[in-house]
Order: sequence, then structure tokens, then C-alpha cells
Amino acid sequence: MSSTAVRRTALAASAAALALLATACGGSSDDDGASGDGKAKADRSAPAGEAGQSAPAGKTLTAAELEKVALAQADVKNGEVTTKLSAEEDVAKEQISASDKACLPLVHVQGAVAQAEPAADVKRAWQGQTEAPSESKGPDGQDMTEVDVNRIMLNVASYEGDGAEQAMAGLKTAVEKCAGGFEATVGGDKMRVTEVSGVDRLKAGDEGLTANVRVATSGDSSGLMKLVVVRKGATLATFGVVNLSAMVTGAEFEVPADIVDAQVAKLG
Repeated sequence: MSSTAVRRTALAASAAALALLATACGGSSDDDGASGDGKAKADRSAPAGEAGQSAPAGKTLTAAELEKVALAQADVKNGEVTTKLSAEEDVAKEQISASDKACLPLVHVQGAVAQAEPAADVKRAWQGQTEAPSESKGPDGQDMTEVDVNRIMLNVASYEGDGAEQAMAGLKTAVEKCAGGFEATVGGDKMRVTEVSGVDRLKAGDEGLTANVRVATSGDSSGLMKLVVVRKGATLATFGVVNLSAMVTGAEFEVPADIVDAQVAKLG
């Protein structure tokens, strides 16, 4: 599987971990990645007057209105918000398939693809890192630093009628039906989800949920990813979250709550 395809969808755990590691060690570029300083590119990522705006509750928003209420650089205190995904990351719904169609909503969240048939949707990505002293020493006894890197693929979509509620219902059904795992293909690249678990109801928006997704890496190993979905009125925000360490070890990690909260706050 190519690292480019993995960056595009954030689906294949081992290659995505390598891509995140390269970013963490090499710093950010003009196109993607994250420095710890979110203000450095605020002018480029957050057009004047858009940061901090919130959506009218219950209204079906146009693409232009969604652009104003979707996450912007000025909304976050750390990391970098990408407002226009690269061609490699901007996967289309037609490029996604699953061995069980009931599981497609989960893959769509991971790839920042809108659920069902929205009136309009926009995509974002966020990446940030924290650094802390390591308990272990380097080969020459030098102090080491542990770098924790997170990346979120975000979709904000607006629906006519009860479309947002139906989309949320489809996601809840997918979590239940696909607990035992499934296989998926994204743009010709394949992955195997081994387990969907840890479902929790979020106290955010009008309704929300989180779920853990384990993706086979090599042998019997698996990487951990997380999904977060929040509905506010006719708008649905989905977050596909990956963490460098968890992609490699499969260990538990915390979703960057401040990023989720910043987006939900703008939904009104």
C-alpha cells in the first residue's frame, strides 16, 4: 500500500504512522503537517471574519455558509488546520467500498467523506503535536523527548429535512453491525478492520457518539483509530482521529477534545 494513499484516507495504520512520524521529526511544510505554533499560518487558513462564527441552529447551510462555520486556524490554540485538502487526501465517496455496505459510514468518517446525501459539505484536517521528556535515555545516555502526534480528518455536512438525524442513525447501526470487523477498499488500497468497539454517547450538540476502530497492521498487530460524530440541528460533524503511537502500538489514546469542542461550538 502506498504511503500517499494512506495519507489521503488515514486508514492504513502502519503507513499512516510513518507519514506522521516524518512530519513530527521533520517539521511542517506549506502543504501539510503541523508545527506547534498555530498562529504562524492563521492568515492563510482562516479568512478574515470567519473564525468564531456559528451556524444558525437547525438551518440547512450552503457550502459557502459551511466554510464560515467549519474549523479555522484562528479557532485552535495549537497545531495546524488545513482548509483545502491535497489531491491525495481528498478522497471521493465513489472511491470507497466495504465488504459489508452497512460498514461504509465508518469508512466515510475515517476518510472525511460526508454521510449519506448532504445538501453541502466541507472538509478540514488538523494536525498537532506535544513534546514531553522521556523516561528512557538515548544510546549515549542523553535525555530523550517523546513526541505525541495527532491528526484529525474532519467533515462538516448540512442536510435537508431529517437527513442529519438519518445519517446519525446509520452510523449507530454501522457501529453495532460491524463490531466484528470488515474489509474496505479506498482508491484501490485495501485495509482490514478487526474490531469496532468502545462506543460512547457524547454529551455534545444534539447527539453524538465515539467509537474505537482497530486496523490490522502486520501479523497479529493492530493500530487504534477513533471516530467522533456530533450532530447539531441539520449539521453533522465527523472526526476521524489517528495518533502516532496508537497506530504503531494499538494503545489507548485521548482524542484532542479542544479541537472537537472548537468545531462543535461553531455549529451553534
